[in-house]
Amino acid sequence: MKISTKGRYGLKAMIDIAAWSDDKCVSLKSVAERIGISESYLEQLVMKLRKAGLVESIRGAQGGYMLAKEASQITVGDILTVMEGSLFPVECLDENSECSCGIGLCDTCVTRPVWEKIYDSLWGVVDSITIKDLAEQYKLGKSYI
Repeated sequence: MKISTKGRYGLKAMIDIAAWSDDKCVSLKSVAERIGISESYLEQLVMKLRKAGLVESIRGAQGGYMLAKEASQITVGDILTVMEGSLFPVECLDENSECSCGIGLCDTCVTRPVWEKIYDSLWGVVDSITIKDLAEQYKLGKSYI
C-alpha cells in the first residue's frame, strides 16, 4: 500500500495547523510556506479536511484555519481516511466491494488472513498516533515536516 501525496500533505498540513494555531487561526499561505507546497493545492486538501469536520475556517482579517477538535482527539488514521478513502490493502476486506480475485470465496481464501493482519496492524499504528503527539515534536524542533 502506498500513501499518496494527498495523504502525506494532508497529514503535514494538520500537524502544522495543530502546532501553530494555539487558539488562533493560521493562514493557508503560512502553512503552505512551512510545508513546502502551493497554496492552491493546500486549499484543495483543507477543503476535504473541513468537510470531514477536522478543521474549521474563520473569515475576516484575523481569519484562517484551526482544528475543529482537540489535537489529542484527531488521529493519523482520521486524516488518512479523509485524504485516501479506504486503507484496505485488498478490496476483498471491504464489505462494500466484491471479491477482487473473481472467485467469490473470500471467506475461505488462504491469503485473506495475511491481508487482515496487515490491515489490523496498519490501523493499530495510525489510530494510536494523535496529531497532538506529532505537533509537539514538530513545534519543539525535534522533527520537521
